[in-house]
Amino acid sequence: MSDTQSTNAVAPILQVIPRDAHPVSRRDISQNALRVLYRLREAGFQSYLVGGAVRDLLIGVIPKDFDVATDATPEQVKSLFRNCRLIGRRFRLAHVVFGREIIEVATFRAASSNDDDGNGDRKVHDDGRVLRDNIYGTIEEDAVRRDFTANALYYAIEDFSIRDYVGGYEDVLARRMRLIGDPETRYREDPVRMLRAVRLAAKLDFEIESATASPLPKLAGLLSEAAPARLFEECLKLFLSGHAVASFEGLERHGLLAVLLPESAEALKANRSGALRRMVIAGLANTDARVARDEPVSPAFLFALLLWPAYCRALMALQGQGVHVTEAQRRAADRVTLHQTHIIALPRRFSVPMQEIWLLQPRFSQRKRVGRFMAHPRFRAAFDFLQLRQHASDEHAADIVYWRDEQLVHVAVNGGDGDAEFDSTSPDDIAAEEAAPRKRRRRRRSPAKTE
Repeated sequence: MSDTQSTNAVAPILQVIPRDAHPVSRRDISQNALRVLYRLREAGFQSYLVGGAVRDLLIGVIPKDFDVATDATPEQVKSLFRNCRLIGRRFRLAHVVFGREIIEVATFRAASSNDDDGNGDRKVHDDGRVLRDNIYGTIEEDAVRRDFTANALYYAIEDFSIRDYVGGYEDVLARRMRLIGDPETRYREDPVRMLRAVRLAAKLDFEIESATASPLPKLAGLLSEAAPARLFEECLKLFLSGHAVASFEGLERHGLLAVLLPESAEALKANRSGALRRMVIAGLANTDARVARDEPVSPAFLFALLLWPAYCRALMALQGQGVHVTEAQRRAADRVTLHQTHIIALPRRFSVPMQEIWLLQPRFSQRKRVGRFMAHPRFRAAFDFLQLRQHASDEHAADIVYWRDEQLVHVAVNGGDGDAEFDSTSPDDIAAEEAAPRKRRRRRRSPAKTE
């Protein structure tokens, strides 16, 4: 590993967009973010609203998060706010906490150079990945080291203007995602930027600029070098933020799906009828609809959907080798899960219910021990998954009708609301169960031995 200077050589050119030329208003900015901005300015520091919040406000979207950039160091920020905590090692940040809202405050950063004075704290792997980056600089240096031009806009609290150093204002108006600097260098610094490009384009309905998009298929393999836990978090952002269909299609289009979900991508490619893809797209569309209605969504059900093509392909291969169907189902589920967790760190609290959803599917066609099956904690999630499979094949129609009727009978006999009876284990409500802390069992003491 070595300290290196980023080859991302970009000359910042300041463009100031005055208040009367842009739509960003303080009325749409979090009051807590305004408190932070004003406190920093009163203490003699520069302070700007920065990044996605400015971008979203420009296109008429109310931001969920508000980030601040300043020339104050994290320690200086902490000295101004009693409700502040410092986090991070790779990127040192200050979090100013107002109840449930956190305003993230970052110090202007600069790229390191080979002749710096030794006060910097930047560590870069030999392959170009940035491991630690805590070299502070000016607003101009901070702007050119950000990832996309659309995220490098600064709203100045002093005169309510927007400062643009890299052409981001025009890119936002044109709904265009463009990397700052040389795209290949920037992707090598942080391969997850490739997923971020797809996710932001899907979320904002932006086009990825050609020079930014063209290296993606060639560099997609770099994602295998990213931490599996980080890829899991990025998957949740890709598919559980209300733009899952657009994100999935973007991953396909730019050659990233084959690295992120390799076995499913291969299965989808081999499925000439397109039935499996229709099912996946329908499931992701349902997920988007639930997010739009502000309803909970379960990662377990999401990954059951995304990895179903891989599971089907593995199951067929094992059965083709003469493995008994029940054993083949179990082994296929284990194999797909094991292979995928090497890439994406799928926690057991999600992988176990995911496998249960798969392994319960054959029981719907058996129609045995109806009451006992319906009492299974994953019954409703598995049933909803069965309904999704209808998008791939009509052969499940009779089973769907049968089990829907059985649920109605169950409600009629036992009373109560059908939704109340079954929603506790529906696919998108597993989340509550997954998040609930497990009760610890108290160990019994062995009776004392008597002489």
